[in-house]
Amino acid sequence: MFAQAATSPEVVWSLLWPLLFLSIGGVLLVTVTSVIPALRRPGMPAALTILIGGASFVSTIPVWRRVADTEGPTTVVAGAMSVDAFTVVMTAIIAASVVLTALVLDDYLRREGLDGPEWYVLLLMSASGGVLMAAADDLIVLFMGLEILSIAVYVLAALHLRRTDSQEAGFKYFVLGAFSSALFLYGIALVYGATGSTQIDQIAANLRLPNEAGLTPIEDASLLLAGVALLLVGFAFKVSAVPFHVWTPDVYQGAPTPITGFMASAVKVAGFAGLARVFVISFSEFGSGDLIQDDWRPILAILAGLSLVLGAFMAAGQSDVKRMLAYSSIVHAGFLLIGVHAAGHGDAGVADAGGRALVFYLITYAAMVVGSFAVATVVAGRGDADHGVDAYRGLFRKHPALALMMAVLLFSQAGIPFTSGFMAKFRVLGAAVDGEAYVLAGVAMLAAVVAALLYLRIIVAMFLDDADDEGGDEQVAGSVRKIDVPVGAAISIVLAVIVTIGLGVLPDLGRGVVAAAADVLVNR
Repeated sequence: MFAQAATSPEVVWSLLWPLLFLSIGGVLLVTVTSVIPALRRPGMPAALTILIGGASFVSTIPVWRRVADTEGPTTVVAGAMSVDAFTVVMTAIIAASVVLTALVLDDYLRREGLDGPEWYVLLLMSASGGVLMAAADDLIVLFMGLEILSIAVYVLAALHLRRTDSQEAGFKYFVLGAFSSALFLYGIALVYGATGSTQIDQIAANLRLPNEAGLTPIEDASLLLAGVALLLVGFAFKVSAVPFHVWTPDVYQGAPTPITGFMASAVKVAGFAGLARVFVISFSEFGSGDLIQDDWRPILAILAGLSLVLGAFMAAGQSDVKRMLAYSSIVHAGFLLIGVHAAGHGDAGVADAGGRALVFYLITYAAMVVGSFAVATVVAGRGDADHGVDAYRGLFRKHPALALMMAVLLFSQAGIPFTSGFMAKFRVLGAAVDGEAYVLAGVAMLAAVVAALLYLRIIVAMFLDDADDEGGDEQVAGSVRKIDVPVGAAISIVLAVIVTIGLGVLPDLGRGVVAAAADVLVNR
């Protein structure tokens, strides 16, 4: 008796280049820097990482042309991954975040005496996990991406070995992250038990079909709803939604500041990409009145409202800028959850508006938060510990360009007109109103006003508070602190500001890209 030859799925490698650049690039980076000592010198790992991230970003262009313009969306690796407009846009955001983070990280590591390739290897591997999450068409693949993304970030958060706050941040993130991953995996098991599949498209198709126990999942929904609840908890932890946000302020404050920027951008983008793909594709699109939709969307609305209110009011009472931005990220998570809530609406028009608002918000948020943490990295100085509002006092007098760019990024986060943040919030609120979620829209507007106070505190300190009023320039360790802006950080900040202003003044720029990405979610 002869065993049959094992068959392997056909893989269209040309559609996976953005992911392969990040994953294989990370492996090659650790290999070549180990074999060739010259490549370990300061600046070389950063340059290679920027090259790899840039290659991943550029490689999304031909993939976009194939899936959005000519051949249409497709799946690869036996249907485990989707390659479509939504995947390509999320991949581009994550790859761009890698480049911007590496630009800031280079000087940061030299300043802290920590330069080494391991930081960049972990950065690339985490990004590859994020791309895998965004492309996953199977819950098991999604879980793999989540773990690859998370484990690398756990280490990065704790990698500043000269700061106990960094090790504490990494430990807290790891413990709570492991707990949420266990809940997420259990949720996958329950959804599989209810529907007989872990494939996202197949789950949606099986909701109305009797399972092996003779039960119809959407009608006999106890097992399915338990699985959906656990999946939502896992995602809520990753995107810092209240009440699963408790790790965020401490981890954001303790982690190395450039890594915090990466966590707030790429990690959050990957989390929302996975959340939207699973919930909007698998658990909606069944029309008004279906049990499953009526159960998860109200819960999502509650999470969004809690994130908006608690994030805004807690942020207003902080004196540490990194903690302010941490609570600010929770507020932004609330706005993004409103986008997911609208994208899952039974009405096609509302769902389309919600999907477009979500994609646009993710693009703009990633840019302005990376830029904000890049400025925080520069202002903090050696030791990465001076993040109080006082550190920004008189910044305009000491470094006008840096203060102006930080003001633009903060105005955008506050939602001031002619910035991308304003258009992002406007579109999310518009989608909520279209879906008749008036209470949620009202809470969001209130939270935006309260959150604006924390941004104004920093701006007032930069422009109106003069350090000379307190006896000269700010004293740090008995000497005058001078703020120098490294070239890499300057490039990262300028690029972030350009995107922030560009999408604020020309919000329809790239509208076709946003529409195509949203269409994948709501019309699949």
